[in-house]
Amino acid sequence: MQAVGVPPDSVISGRDLTKHYRMGEIDVMALRGVTVDLLDGELMVLLGASGSGKSTLLNILGGLDVCTSGQVRYRDEDLTTADEDELTAYRRSHVGFVFQFYNLIPSLTARENVALVTELVDDPMDPAEALALVGLGERLDHFPAQLSGGEQQRVAVARAIAKRPDVLLCDEPTGALDFQTGIRVLSVLDRINRELGTTTAIITHNAPIAAIAHRVITLADGRIAKVEVPAHRVAAEELRW
Repeated sequence: MQAVGVPPDSVISGRDLTKHYRMGEIDVMALRGVTVDLLDGELMVLLGASGSGKSTLLNILGGLDVCTSGQVRYRDEDLTTADEDELTAYRRSHVGFVFQFYNLIPSLTARENVALVTELVDDPMDPAEALALVGLGERLDHFPAQLSGGEQQRVAVARAIAKRPDVLLCDEPTGALDFQTGIRVLSVLDRINRELGTTTAIITHNAPIAAIAHRVITLADGRIAKVEVPAHRVAAEELRW
């Protein structure tokens, strides 16, 4: 049964989320009452300066962290009361993650790095299929050291989508890349959203990237400062910054 106030097409919802950290003698409020939904099939961009709460919010929605107060739901499941085993099962079955740094295993080929996750789920893509989808069909047996930074990030994207997640959560996926390489990675994420219908959220501090989104949420000081729905989406290849 859908929770009150949650849109029927919501995949992951957060209600009145707060997150409090203690860092030595300092209290840090990373989130201050954030309410947000990731909607089925959308590509959402989360904008904000460093320290605005973007990564904390994404980590809570993805089950990597827990809120201090509030409620998180995945479809009809209440994740707020989930234990660590249940959160692990949620992450494994339903969420793909892409981070700024690729986290590939150097001793494994691109194919083998992707295969690591396909062994964990019931209906994965073939690793070669996932790598072809991100434009690396000819690089299956290359090791990370033989790949450029952008190619390594695309392997990381292939690894994330190979388990066919409902949601793809990307934290500064172009942050370590130059402009042209970043555009290629964003094009891959856009293609996955359009062709597979994977609900996608991209964290960035780079405002022009918001033009590829269905919806843009700007965070500031742990709060949602603004929500925008662009009149039209721009192809990633058209971005300039």
